[in-house]
Amino acid sequence: MAGIQDRIEFRDDFLGAGLLSATPSHDSWLIADTSAAGAPTFTRGGVNGLATLTHESTSEVQNVCLYMGDNLNFDIDLIDHIEIGLAVGQAALDTATQVSWGLASARNDDIDTIAEAALFRCIAGNVIVVETDDGTTNKDDVATGTSAGVAQQKYVISFANGKSDVRFYVGGERVAAATTFSMASYAGAFQPFFQIQKLADVNVDSVLIDYVKVESRRA
Repeated sequence: MAGIQDRIEFRDDFLGAGLLSATPSHDSWLIADTSAAGAPTFTRGGVNGLATLTHESTSEVQNVCLYMGDNLNFDIDLIDHIEIGLAVGQAALDTATQVSWGLASARNDDIDTIAEAALFRCIAGNVIVVETDDGTTNKDDVATGTSAGVAQQKYVISFANGKSDVRFYVGGERVAAATTFSMASYAGAFQPFFQIQKLADVNVDSVLIDYVKVESRRA
C-alpha cells in the first residue's frame, strides 16, 4: 500500500521520572533483580533522560537487568543495527563486576548461557570485549582495544552486511575487525539487553544508559 513505511525504528531516551519495574506494564521495559538482602536501584528520567542501574553495598551476588521481558521483537533477518549511548559509573571495575549490553534472545543471569546474543561487555579495568553466539558458533570475549568510562560513548552493533558478518563500533570506529562474527545459524529474534552483575562483595557500581535505538526493515 502506498505510503506505508518499509522500515521501523524503536527509540527510547528514558524520559519521564520514576522507577523502572519488575512488574509488566504498558512500558516496553522490565527489570530482573536477583538480589536477596540488598536493594539495588533502577531509575529513569532527568534532563535528556537516563536509565541508571546501580548495585547496593550488601556483599552478595547481584544481577540487575533491563530488558523487554523476553518479548523478542527484532528479527535477526530484518534488523539493520542497534545503537546505544552508555557510560559506566566507575573509572575502573574490578574483577567482581561486569556490564553487558546489546541484543539477546531470552535472558539469563549467566551471560554465557544466553542461547543467542550479540553483546558488548565491560570487564575488569573497564576493558571492552565483544561476543556473538548464534546457538552453534560462539565468539566469546574478543578484544576491542578500547575501554568504557564515565563519559558516554556510542556503541553500535550492525547487521547491515547480513547476519554472517555482524560488526561492532565504538565511538564511530569499527572494533574487533579482524574477527568475523557470524550468526548465520540463528533465524529468530532479539530484544535490547542491559545487565550489570557482581559477585559477593561490597562494590557499588552502576551503568548509565542515555538512549537505545533499533532500526529494522518492516516484515
